[in-house]
Amino acid sequence: MSETNDSSRTPQPRAKGPSRTQAKVVIPDEHSMVSLLGSRDELLRVVEGSFRADIHVRGNEITITGSPEESSTVVRLFEELVELVRGGAELTPDAVERSIAMLRMNSDRPAEVLSLDIISSRGRTIRPKTVNQKRYVDAIDRHTIVFGIGPAGTGKTYLAMAKAVRALQEKKANRIILTRPAVEAGERLGFLPGTLYEKIDPYLRPLYDALHDMIDPDSIPRLMAAGTIEVAPLAYMRGRTLNDAFIILDEAQNTSPEQMKMFLTRLGFNSKIVVTGDVTQVDLPGGTQSGLKVVQEILDGIPDIHFSRLTSSDVVRHRLVSDIVDAYGRYDETQRRDEPQPIKGVVKRPRGRTVSDR
Repeated sequence: MSETNDSSRTPQPRAKGPSRTQAKVVIPDEHSMVSLLGSRDELLRVVEGSFRADIHVRGNEITITGSPEESSTVVRLFEELVELVRGGAELTPDAVERSIAMLRMNSDRPAEVLSLDIISSRGRTIRPKTVNQKRYVDAIDRHTIVFGIGPAGTGKTYLAMAKAVRALQEKKANRIILTRPAVEAGERLGFLPGTLYEKIDPYLRPLYDALHDMIDPDSIPRLMAAGTIEVAPLAYMRGRTLNDAFIILDEAQNTSPEQMKMFLTRLGFNSKIVVTGDVTQVDLPGGTQSGLKVVQEILDGIPDIHFSRLTSSDVVRHRLVSDIVDAYGRYDETQRRDEPQPIKGVVKRPRGRTVSDR
């Protein structure tokens, strides 16, 4: 499908700088150039804006002229995009940008990452969009307990929910149990109007929203009434043994170490647990350790338990979310660096006085 010719083989003016090569990609006739390049060349412009190489399209032939490395990467990109189109994927600017990032990192092939279907619902297919997301999904298949740790918008909970629904559809699990700690994030539960259930419900609403994306909304009340799907606060897990279930603990950074231990020991036979959370957004009262932070030290290295770590590069929300996550990370790092270190042997007293430790 592609061929590369060294431009030095034909007489050309001697140019300064690195040598330039010319490569050609021929798109098979069965693929529409519009599906590959986008309406009004929208996708082609994304590619052109990401490389210094000159890219020219004529019919079903794409000619790339640039440095050997750039030309080679562009050729591989178009080959991967053709594979995605062949597999039925609809290309978007975001998919093209993520494909370019994967090729530049020399990581997994974009066609393998972006074509991994988890579930399809109402004409929409849920797939991982980054290499780390694919590794996270693969880890859920291979391990009994998986921790998905990363910032907001990295798909931790959403992908876990998709895997849970698929497990239910394939009868690998008899029920789905979704839970969250009902921890106040700057607001007091007691001051909210309504019954206890009505006060807790907003904390569980994101889980309901994800369910509605993956399951026919009309069937959700029936499945919940039958106990096939359960959405409940973490406190409701105490004293139970959860067999034949796919269990997801969301917002796990807001568990205490004791709550985390309690939850993990609910694991029964033929069950799978996925724990998700963001250790940079802990809403616990001052002085309380996050169970999600502690558990990484306690369980690290135990077979069949896996920790998947996602970063700002895995954010699949608005592109500004990734920038916001990075900006807060830099700010927190600066604060930690500038924070005065306690002097050994000196105890701080109220009113700003210090006395030697006796």
